[in-house]
Amino acid sequence: MDLGLHLANFTWPGGSATFVDDLRRTAQAAEDVGFTKLSVMDHVWQIRGVGPKEHEMLEAYTALGYLAAVTERIELLAWVTAAVYREPGLLAKQVTTLDVLSKGRAWLGIGAAWNEEESLGLGLTFPPTAERFERLEETLQICLQMWSDSVEPYDGKHYRLASTLNSPQSVQRPHPPILIGGSGEKKTLRMVAQYAQACNLFDSPELGHKLDVLRGHCDALGRDYDEIEKTVMSRLDLGENGEKVDETLAHLSELSALGITHVQTGLSDSSDARQIELFGAEVIPRAREL
Repeated sequence: MDLGLHLANFTWPGGSATFVDDLRRTAQAAEDVGFTKLSVMDHVWQIRGVGPKEHEMLEAYTALGYLAAVTERIELLAWVTAAVYREPGLLAKQVTTLDVLSKGRAWLGIGAAWNEEESLGLGLTFPPTAERFERLEETLQICLQMWSDSVEPYDGKHYRLASTLNSPQSVQRPHPPILIGGSGEKKTLRMVAQYAQACNLFDSPELGHKLDVLRGHCDALGRDYDEIEKTVMSRLDLGENGEKVDETLAHLSELSALGITHVQTGLSDSSDARQIELFGAEVIPRAREL
């Protein structure tokens, strides 16, 4: 099992005076200790559960471009991109650019979006739920067409592109891996089976059931279930001084037994270098043995 680091909280104790240095230091420390993925949220305001909406929030793809410049090996993605916030052709270009500038480390993490408040606040597109899922699927189709050799038009219900020319192409071929976030049984998990290289599910008692649903969609579509990387986003609490390491490892073992191969975790305090070091010393090497 691999672990990744999710940066959701950009409110560091030093404030604006140390903001960029803290971000760089955290990213480089995550890479050094063996986290395999580094992610940011695709939000423009801070979200409930992390902090008040007024707290600092970076635009995802600008931040990922910076993180590509200050790291060398760790994979980079938005966890997850709100499909309706950007036109699909531009999104494909952004992920391609990230892949080129990171020398092949970009993923497309994507979902249907949920934060109506920030969308209305900044005038971002936020149609009703059914339409968001339609737009998500068309976005996936457009990205895949842009990462292919085709420059033909795309004519969908919501998006129309006169040409899907994409130059330069992505470093990763046939395309950067796609992770679809969400656990909806009829639409989201079917799209995972049809389009994605990874799913992201909630770390909940329903996890085993959701994986069974995904397997059913794979069977129906003729997709090899084992080809799909199974990931969860989970807050792994090691305790202030590592007193919960064994408890964390026991939970990771339970997730591994279900077939989860990657866990993306956030930190309550992104500036706490001790926590990152503790993951590297006590958790990441042992998780890889699961």
